[in-house]
Order: sequence, then structure tokens, then C-alpha cells
Amino acid sequence: MKITILKDKLKEGVNIVEKISSKSINLPILNNILISVEKNFLNLTSTDLEVGIRWWALVKMEKEGQVAVPSKILSGFINFLPNKLVNLELKDLNLKIECENYQNLIKGVNPEDFPIIPKVSTEEKITLPSRVFCRNLASVVDIASFSSTKPEISGIYFLIQKDLMVMAATDSFRLGEKRVYLEPDSVNISKDYSLIIPQKAAKEIINIFGEKEGNLTIYFSSNQILFETPLSEVSHPQIQLTSRLIEGDYPNYQEIIPKKYDTRIVLPIHEFIDQIKLASLFSGKINEIKLKIDPVKNKISLFSQNPDIGEHQSFLVAKVEGKPCEISFNYRFLLDGLLNIASGQEKKPEVVLELTGSEKPGVLRLKGDESYLYLVMPIKSS
Repeated sequence: MKITILKDKLKEGVNIVEKISSKSINLPILNNILISVEKNFLNLTSTDLEVGIRWWALVKMEKEGQVAVPSKILSGFINFLPNKLVNLELKDLNLKIECENYQNLIKGVNPEDFPIIPKVSTEEKITLPSRVFCRNLASVVDIASFSSTKPEISGIYFLIQKDLMVMAATDSFRLGEKRVYLEPDSVNISKDYSLIIPQKAAKEIINIFGEKEGNLTIYFSSNQILFETPLSEVSHPQIQLTSRLIEGDYPNYQEIIPKKYDTRIVLPIHEFIDQIKLASLFSGKINEIKLKIDPVKNKISLFSQNPDIGEHQSFLVAKVEGKPCEISFNYRFLLDGLLNIASGQEKKPEVVLELTGSEKPGVLRLKGDESYLYLVMPIKSS
């Protein structure tokens, strides 16, 4: 193997794939990045056996070849190089790196020991703007929570249809659902797909593709999913992220979403956020804040207390319909939903809070937008 590549381009690829390289004691090969050169393409690959990342770049090539080298050593050295041309040359299993006044030799390992990343069929797919997909995924990704007894809720649920993609996540205390409407010419699927992506993979998708311009193509199979962006110079992938899927059926969360409400409150979202943050300073060990809704005075009062600190009370003017209500929430869960709704909103938006008594979940939505729903369970009075 012998190639020449600009340092910043090499650094870009290394920084992307090293995110997945695992610090594994039992399988030390996972601590490496697989470097392959074939047909004027440099390919960097890493995996932790659940998620795999492959990155490509066009390079000036003199000789093909491949080797696996420790990701930590390679990344550390590349980051210190000047932005000049870098020469990579394989000698036996040693990777020689030269750049201006720097020369380095990294001991590699047999590339045949590196795990093979499963292939995903490219027949069933959807395509949509990368930033749009990642922004929507970000609105639910942090809601999922690891569960050994219910592994299904450890991931993000996806329902993909010909004109609609639904993303949902829950930790049993709250739930977020985002609906994304798809353009007909961006969808090529023969059936509906229902699948669960591990939370770790979902977060890496956002980290890697969230700021990328252009489209992201998603391919499906029975137990794997593939996310791909293309190179700008030629018809070839630039980045591919492959993830296993979580087996099992996702809970039928639609059953717990109230079909009607007794009380509906509309109020400025940023003022509500500020009031919750203030009330949180006086909340106790279970992060409780109490809301008292008064439809006669069109007012929502916030109350919190901590026997070691004191108590807090404030109120907001709101548009209230329906019955009066008193309900308590974990302020962290309530705040997360409001921040998700407010994210990316340029104007001063209003949020809708729908309640059905003091012991049933509250539902948050952006006023005038039914595409995102956030459900939060109340703290029941003892």
C-alpha cells in the first residue's frame, strides 16, 4: 500500500471512524482502524460489533493494500501534523507515515483478523436531507433509556411507510414521537418497516451526519440498517454507518396517549421554561413541581418546596380551556420536552399542554404543529 493524501482530509476520516473503535480487552482487534486502499480509494473502517463505520476518499495511489492499526495512536499522531500532503506506505505490517518534517512507523496487525461488517441490501431505501433527519431524530433520541428487562425501550422506534416516517422513544416515564412526511419520489420500499435502532447508534448518526449538507440514504434489512452519504466528486459512498437492530416488538405506546383532554393550556414556551427552571431550584429529592391551572383567571401557578431550602411560588398568564386542575411533574422530564419543542424555533412560539386529570399523562405540543408530541407521566400524590 502506498498513497498520498492531504492531512486535513485524512484527519476528517480518522476522526469519524475512531468514534466507534472500541476499548475492548477481550477483543483487542476492535481497538484498531482498518485501512484499505483499492482503485484510488482510501477506506477507513471501525466497528464495535454493533455499529460499523466506513469512510472513503479519493487519493493518489501507487499501490493497493490494507492493514489494521491502533486508532488511538493513529488519531493522536495525525492531529499533530501540519496541513500538508501525507504519504502512507505499508511495509510488512508496519504503516509508515511521512509529512513534511515528520516521520512515523506504527506497528499494525493482520487485517484478516478484523471483523467483517454485515452487508445490507440496497433495494429498500428512503432518501431525505441529512440535517432534517438528524434534527428530527435528536428530538427523541435522549428519551430512550437502557433496560435489561425491556430491551425494546433501549432504542428508538421507527415506522417507515411510503409517505410517512415515525420516530418514537420512551423510558416509561415520558414519551416523544416525531412524524416526518416523506416526498413520494424519495421512498423506494415494497412494504412498511417497523424497527428499533439502538440509542448508541442513533446518537452516532446525529454526531456524524447532523451537520452534513446534502441527502442521507437509509437502507433496510431484517436485522441491520445502513445510513449512507455520497462523495461529491464521484458516484461512490463517502460515509456508511451500519447498525444492528434491536429484536422484539416495541410497546404499543398509542394506547397511553389520551384521545381527549379535560384541560387545555396555551402559553409562551420560553416563559414557561424559565419559570420551571426557577421553580426547580426549590424542588425536593424527586424533582417535583406542582402546577395549578385556573381556567377562570386564565392562570397557571407553579409551586415547589424543599424542607432544607424553602419554597417557591410563581404564576403565568395563559389561555386556559376546560376544567381546573392540579398536577405534579418531575421538572426534568417536563423541561426536556419543552426544550425539544423549542429547539430550532426562530419566533417566540407557544406550547400547548393538554391534561386529563391529576393522575393521567400530560401531552405537550407546539401550537399549530401536530408533528411532534411529548407525553410525560405525572407524580401521583401519595
